[in-house]
Amino acid sequence: MQLLVYLLAYPFLWLISRLPFSILYFISDGVFILLYHLVGYRKKVVYENLKLVFPEKSEKEILRIQKKFFRHMCDIFLEMIKTLGISTAEMQKRFDFTNIEVLHQLQDQGKNTIVMLPHYASWEWVLSLNAQVQYAGYGIYQKVQNKYFDKLVRDIRSNFGTTLIRTNESRKILKEVKKSGQLFTVGIISDQSPMASRARHWAKFMGIMVPVHIGGEELAKDLNLVPVYIKIAQVKRGYYQATFKILAKEPRKVPNYDITATFMKEVEDSIRQAPEYYFWTHKRWKHRDKVPEAYLNNVGSDA
Repeated sequence: MQLLVYLLAYPFLWLISRLPFSILYFISDGVFILLYHLVGYRKKVVYENLKLVFPEKSEKEILRIQKKFFRHMCDIFLEMIKTLGISTAEMQKRFDFTNIEVLHQLQDQGKNTIVMLPHYASWEWVLSLNAQVQYAGYGIYQKVQNKYFDKLVRDIRSNFGTTLIRTNESRKILKEVKKSGQLFTVGIISDQSPMASRARHWAKFMGIMVPVHIGGEELAKDLNLVPVYIKIAQVKRGYYQATFKILAKEPRKVPNYDITATFMKEVEDSIRQAPEYYFWTHKRWKHRDKVPEAYLNNVGSDA
C-alpha cells in the first residue's frame, strides 16, 4: 500500500516541481481556498494558538493573521516540492543569505557549527546553504513513516548536497564526522514540543510555560559546535532573506539552558514581527497544563 500511494503521488509531485513559479502560486491559491474555506484544515488549532499567545489582539486581528498564515503555509509546501526541480542559481536568487561571511569566518577558524532554526518562513530552503559553504552539511530530521516518501523527502532536502540524518542517529554520526577531522555544519529545527513525560526543561515561550526542546544545545555542548541562529524573513512572495546570529562563541562555557533561552527569544522576536510566518498548525502549547510543580514555583521569579 505504501508503494502504491507513492507511485500515484510521485508523478504529480514531479510535475509540480517543473512548473514556473507563476503557475505554482496559482495552484497554491487554489489549495488555499480548498484548505481554508472548504475543508477548514486545522483552523481551530491555529485560531486557539493565536488567541492563546496574543490575548491583546482583537478578533479581527486574529482572523487576519490566521488567513495570512494559511496562504503562506500553502506556498511553503509547494515551494518544498519545487525544490526537486529548482536550479542552484534560481535558489540563490530567491533565498539570500545576507551575512554568509559569519559562517565563512567560523570555517576559517576551524570551528564546526550547528544552525538552529524554528518552523518559520521558508525553513525548507535553508538547506540550500550547503551550496555556499565549504562545510560538510548535515540536517537532522524525523523519519517519515512511509519509507518511499521518506526517501523522497531525503532526496528533496538533499538537493544542494546536505546529508540528512535521523534524530536517533545524529549524535553518533556527528561524533564520527568530528573524529575524522572534517569540518561540518548541522541544521536542526529546535522549536518542536517534546513529550511532556520526557521533557527535561520547561520555560516560557510566548509568555506560556511549556516543555522545551534542548537537543540543539546538547549537541552544541557535547561536540563543541558554535550555535548559530538563522533568522528568516520573507521579502515578497517566493523570496526570502536569512541572517545569521551567533548564540554563543564558546558553548561549553555557557550555563545550561542559556543557549536554548537565547534561541527561543530570537524565535519570539520573529513571531511578534510577522506572526503569519510561524507554523501555527503545530500544537506547540498542548502541554501547558502539565507543568511540573518545581517549574510552577519559579514562574513568579521569572516573570
